[in-house]
Amino acid sequence: MLKHFIGLQWKSFYRSASFKTEIWFKILMGLGALYFILVFLGMGVGSFYIIEKSGLGDPLRVVNRFMIYYLAFDLVFRYMLQKMPVTNIKPLLYLPFKKSQVVNYSLGKTIISFFNIAHAFFFIPFSVVLLIEGYAPIQVIGWHLGLMALFYCNNFINIMVNNKDGVFYVFAALFILAGASQYYQWFDITIYTQPVFDFLYDLPWTAIVPWLILVSLYFSAFAYFKKHMFLDGGLAKKQSEAKTENLEWLDRFGNLGTFLKNDIKLIKRNKRSRTAVIMGFFFIFYGLLFFTSAIEVYDGPFWKIFAGIFVTGGFLFSFGQYVPSWDSSYYPLMMSQNIKYREYLSSKWYLVIIATIISTILASFYLYFGWEAYAAVLVGAIYNIGINSYLVLWGGAYVKTPIELTSNKKAFGDKQAFNAKTLLLTLPKLALPIGIYAIGHFLINPVAGYLFVAIFGLLGFAFKEKVFTMIEGIYKKEKYKTLQAYKQK
Repeated sequence: MLKHFIGLQWKSFYRSASFKTEIWFKILMGLGALYFILVFLGMGVGSFYIIEKSGLGDPLRVVNRFMIYYLAFDLVFRYMLQKMPVTNIKPLLYLPFKKSQVVNYSLGKTIISFFNIAHAFFFIPFSVVLLIEGYAPIQVIGWHLGLMALFYCNNFINIMVNNKDGVFYVFAALFILAGASQYYQWFDITIYTQPVFDFLYDLPWTAIVPWLILVSLYFSAFAYFKKHMFLDGGLAKKQSEAKTENLEWLDRFGNLGTFLKNDIKLIKRNKRSRTAVIMGFFFIFYGLLFFTSAIEVYDGPFWKIFAGIFVTGGFLFSFGQYVPSWDSSYYPLMMSQNIKYREYLSSKWYLVIIATIISTILASFYLYFGWEAYAAVLVGAIYNIGINSYLVLWGGAYVKTPIELTSNKKAFGDKQAFNAKTLLLTLPKLALPIGIYAIGHFLINPVAGYLFVAIFGLLGFAFKEKVFTMIEGIYKKEKYKTLQAYKQK
């Protein structure tokens, strides 16, 4: 039966309309996975000796001390990126398959996920080094097996709470609070958690406990999915109190105001769009890597412009690049109405501009690191408004990816968003402002570099009408291809 399910999965892959795109995307994903595997292997072999050389203490105890943060970060990372065990059950309903077989296969797919296997490339080499350095074999094996069970516990916890945003936000907040408390020496959670992981080594038989927890989590997930495995399960509507939001103050803008109201409601009511806003907010702090000299490689004038683009353009990139995919569920209906593309695109443009301005204001704390740091942020905002705001709308015409608004699945990208045209449009978003700055920096001085980038952004803003006419023409040209793409599942 397992062989049959795998065969169906393979046929679904190579018969899909986007097979050529998928195969190249999977090759690139494989190369990326290979890179991280090599990184993990290097860390697994070298971390023991690095910790020992730094004089922090017994490397095993040091790893155990911070293991709680490793597990917490793993769970947060899974929540944001790991795909859930989705199986199209409709064509299977009239076939002689038991529900338990389908559910077991769906859950089994998550077991061989890269999110689970990746940890082995660190902990297996680390455990081998422990054995080479004279640690007791039975104790190392018990410790290793206990940690393995905990990572798989994270896998099934993520499956069961994936759609519960409240749980995720509370957990993420506690995780950040615990890290900040330890950093500022208010409260050290590792004092209480390290002994738990030490027990796995000191008393190897305690590794049975996380394995028992893992088995119970698996059967809980199995029972939940089997109970809800029927065709109408995904169609059931949640009953909630209806709330009306008129946003009448936008009526003064006519049809443009109507589109803006729809976008504001979309952001407030849907999980995926709210995630885009959250991602945009966290991008504001991305500049700390560049302006604080925390990473020596990033301590350079060109990297400051790069940081300025991302600090103010978080929402622009996370939301703007998926226009019109945000409206994919009702895009065919919109296209059957008498609406103007110019007004539709303008509403999206104003939304990302407002978000860019708000990000620039919130990022004013970079003044603490000197006027050059905030100058890079301010110049990046001008370039985002004058150039990148058009480029993300332009690129959106070629990103024909229907978005599931109620889920964070593929919240950080999609294989259909990867194509030659979107890659070419990425160059002027990031490389062009750095090149413009370099001209002013080397020919005159750093201030001239900032001025050149700002002037280039202002020129783009001045040609707004001509640029919008061109983008409108591209959307009209791609209209029917987009409608066809949104019909595919």
